[in-house]
Amino acid sequence: MDDFKIIITVSGADKVGIVAGISSALKECKVNIEDIKQTLMQGHFVMFMLCDIQTSDLNFKEIKNRLIEEGNRLEVEVWVQKKGIFEKMHTV
Repeated sequence: MDDFKIIITVSGADKVGIVAGISSALKECKVNIEDIKQTLMQGHFVMFMLCDIQTSDLNFKEIKNRLIEEGNRLEVEVWVQKKGIFEKMHTV
């Protein structure tokens, strides 16, 4: 069910520990990673994740805030959107 799906986008200077940090934060929130894509563009790290928050004890806003907090610690930008909203924004 798409009500429990979120899209996470992470962007910043490439360095060790970004994937581990974000993944660990998701684990703490009991969020399942369903798909992950990452790339480097001229030294700039970009990652997209599709996750399921259905098993989490936290609500969407709490999960989003935790991931943004981890992004701040890692010095990367983190955006978290509900999948349905993400798809509507990218449909023209």
